[in-house]
Amino acid sequence: MRALVISGGGSKGAFAGGVAQYLMDEQNHTYDLFVGTSTGSLLISHLALNKVEKIKEIYTSVNQNSIFSIRPFRVKKTKYGGKEIGIDHMAVLRNFLRGSKTFGESHNLRKLIKNVFTELEFNQLKASEKEVVVTVSNLSLNQVEYKSINDFSYDDFCDWIWISCNYVPFMSLVTKNNCEYADGGFGSMVPIEEAIKRGATTVDVIVLETEVAYYNKLPSRNVFSLLTNLHEFMLDRVEKHNIRIGKFVAVNNDAIINLYYTPTVLTTNSLVFDKKLMLKWWESGFNYAKEKNMEVNEIKGETT
Repeated sequence: MRALVISGGGSKGAFAGGVAQYLMDEQNHTYDLFVGTSTGSLLISHLALNKVEKIKEIYTSVNQNSIFSIRPFRVKKTKYGGKEIGIDHMAVLRNFLRGSKTFGESHNLRKLIKNVFTELEFNQLKASEKEVVVTVSNLSLNQVEYKSINDFSYDDFCDWIWISCNYVPFMSLVTKNNCEYADGGFGSMVPIEEAIKRGATTVDVIVLETEVAYYNKLPSRNVFSLLTNLHEFMLDRVEKHNIRIGKFVAVNNDAIINLYYTPTVLTTNSLVFDKKLMLKWWESGFNYAKEKNMEVNEIKGETT
């Protein structure tokens, strides 16, 4: 059984889309199992349907308004041409006065998921032999949960996709089945172990970070940049732990893991969605996977 695993990574998911497109269209890999966390969960249903061009168009057209019903920050250009986020104090205050537990809300993303992933597509996928699994963090029970398309109705599964992406406290905290849920990346950023537990013997893993750190973060400028830096630090630890565990489980189950990291730092703020950049990252992912597989084939040729 072959599985495709896509990690969390916000707007960097465009790179993952490009890698997946190359593996499916050029390498002709057929996957039985798709497992995604956070932004990965937004991609895998359409990839499983082999609707790569559709998800590319949708994914690279997303902007802040597509996701946030209440956006808690403003995106500002720096004098060096980069982008940074600053607090939208009025939006945050209004959200707190409404009784929200988070700075912002992401109900627009929930609507987008239902608009682009139809009930007909859900039923087609559920009737197929492919399994699609999304990762969520159950904060009430302090555990990671994996939600398979085979176990839920259309509306419930759309909820789980949305929940998997909710990067609290910037996005919605969702109560479902009397439990509070948040982004799957808080517990399982790269769910290799789950793919192998479900029977995968070959796992292609797209990790939306560089394999080694290439930069030092700038000092935090406000509470939002402090929180994002803190979250990224914790998620980086989770990611590395997931990969170590995944490799260990693979060795003990005679499974093969193929890792695809981003070769360069794509962005220091994955909550910023820019169409031009995401189109560039999609193409970058496609070309990177192509170059990586050419190198692997050359090495195989030299050893035979």
